[in-house]
Amino acid sequence: MKTIGRFAVVAAALAVTLAGTNFGARAQTYPARPIVMIVPFAAGGPVDVMARMVAEGMSRSIGQPVIIENVVGAGGTTGATRAMRAAADGYTIIAGHMGTHAAAVALYPNLAYDPVKDFEPIGLLASTSVLVLARKDLPPRNLREFAHYLKDNSAKVNMAHAGIGSSSHVTCLPLNQAIGVRPTMIPFSGTGPAMNALVAGQVDYMCDVITNAAPQVQAGTIKAYAIAMPKRNPALTEVPTASEEGMPSFDPTSWVAVFAPKSTPGAILDKLSAALDKALDDYRRKLFFQVLNRGYALLKADPAAWAALKEERNAWDATLMDGLDSEERWGEDRRPTPPKHRKRRPRK
Repeated sequence: MKTIGRFAVVAAALAVTLAGTNFGARAQTYPARPIVMIVPFAAGGPVDVMARMVAEGMSRSIGQPVIIENVVGAGGTTGATRAMRAAADGYTIIAGHMGTHAAAVALYPNLAYDPVKDFEPIGLLASTSVLVLARKDLPPRNLREFAHYLKDNSAKVNMAHAGIGSSSHVTCLPLNQAIGVRPTMIPFSGTGPAMNALVAGQVDYMCDVITNAAPQVQAGTIKAYAIAMPKRNPALTEVPTASEEGMPSFDPTSWVAVFAPKSTPGAILDKLSAALDKALDDYRRKLFFQVLNRGYALLKADPAAWAALKEERNAWDATLMDGLDSEERWGEDRRPTPPKHRKRRPRK
């Protein structure tokens, strides 16, 4: 019996050693096949555009294609849920943003994932400013008049967004709270379709990042009442800040970051972070984001920024839970089907 017991101990130790050796070998040979980067929004939107730019750069430095997969639904939480359930082997990552990985907890009481506990940060891509936008024939001429118009027409005015929890939805909620209105929410499958509806005059207003909005504002196809920045943006000098227009409390910032499923090995995270960092340093991509009036402030791929994202999540929890009732958190007129809890498969 003692001999059998000693054999069992040796066998167990050998198994652990072999497992560690196998893990080390996998980390050294990673990546051995293409990597999927999930974008939880429709193609053509700001998150999609940014993800495709860095995916191209990451592919070159990491030696394998980084393939974009658009997984649309529930304000980005459908794609985030899929990423959370993927194997923690570095072959599935996600380009999330302040909606999917900060505000979603307050907006979706039955959210299938925890943005902090179920993901590992690879790096923060960028942050950008938010604009208050309206169809070009909406009567108000400035933000003050716009606020009065919303109050006087609250029963019929509508607001477009890219889904409950999307940045276009979440960043507009503080605006509605500041004005004191609850407009009819019109959800779309992404920011691109929502912007197209605004240009066509099918919806009244929306909030969107400067990346997506600047070309339309410059072309005169939509109105821009204000931008949430300390000072005017060089790309849109004619657009006043919200503070200039008497609404300093409206100051949301939208950010985009790349994440991996929880328990992804540190060596793999380091390789992905280095590839992301190199992609952001690429001169051509800097031109794309900085020179072409895109309005993004590039941020290094630094997992240490995770602490700040945790604080932001808590801030959004307080803001949204205090300002919205349960019906609004699901979307008043068009509730999406909430993500369901499923049994998570064990990490390997």
